[in-house]
Amino acid sequence: MSNNEATMDNTENKDIKQEKPKEKESFGELAKTALIAIVLALLIRSLAFEPFNIPSGSMVPTLLVGDYLFISKYSYGYSRYSFPFGLGGFSGRIFEKSPERGDVIVFKLPTNRSVDYIKRLVGMPGDTIQVINGRLYINDTLVERESVGYKRYSSDGRSAVLVKEYIETLPGGRKHSIYEETDNGPFDNTEKFSVPEGHYFMMGDNRDNSRDSRATDFVGFVPADLLLGRAERIFFSVDGSAQFFEFWKWPFVIRYDRLFDAIR
Repeated sequence: MSNNEATMDNTENKDIKQEKPKEKESFGELAKTALIAIVLALLIRSLAFEPFNIPSGSMVPTLLVGDYLFISKYSYGYSRYSFPFGLGGFSGRIFEKSPERGDVIVFKLPTNRSVDYIKRLVGMPGDTIQVINGRLYINDTLVERESVGYKRYSSDGRSAVLVKEYIETLPGGRKHSIYEETDNGPFDNTEKFSVPEGHYFMMGDNRDNSRDSRATDFVGFVPADLLLGRAERIFFSVDGSAQFFEFWKWPFVIRYDRLFDAIR
């Protein structure tokens, strides 16, 4: 081998060796970018918006099984439960704002704080709440409801249920739809509840198919610290009639009329 060839080989070896730090540097940059993306996603999820999906029919007709929605985390301020795994590291709420009667709220289930729940706020601190023969009373005043007519709905994609729809008007003027199968169901005649300070009374819009604050051993009064955020807007919705592997059906199971609907 000539000296020139040896020199060229040595030069090529040096070039190869010099490329390795660049490869390591590229991997480090990629890891750094991924870490920043994860941190930003966690911050957005904790401080701004968090996605949720609806697994049950307790909020029909406002929310349907298969709806995917965003909640605003900043609406009521932040507690330790605003952060993943409850790692906020503080008690109470910071930047606290009071919710409004009629808000649809995601909160931690008081009896199992690993479970997220969604209901409508009907009772404020200091209120008395009672249901008599299916009618809601707030502070001993009957809440108005106007009949819309009979509807059929299915929460499991198969069996349809006949219900009566009403437009209910809460104190303050907030209106929303509710479903009633009967006015003599298990939660249609309750004791009078007095909502403690710092707590709220929640009910589902599907009144005969909702375990809510009327179920004192399961939900009961909801402490302010457990509020996660206000339900704002549906960003996706499917009717559940297709299995995951049935990709050819996907375009036909989307509820296009519900996309981007505001939640009221």
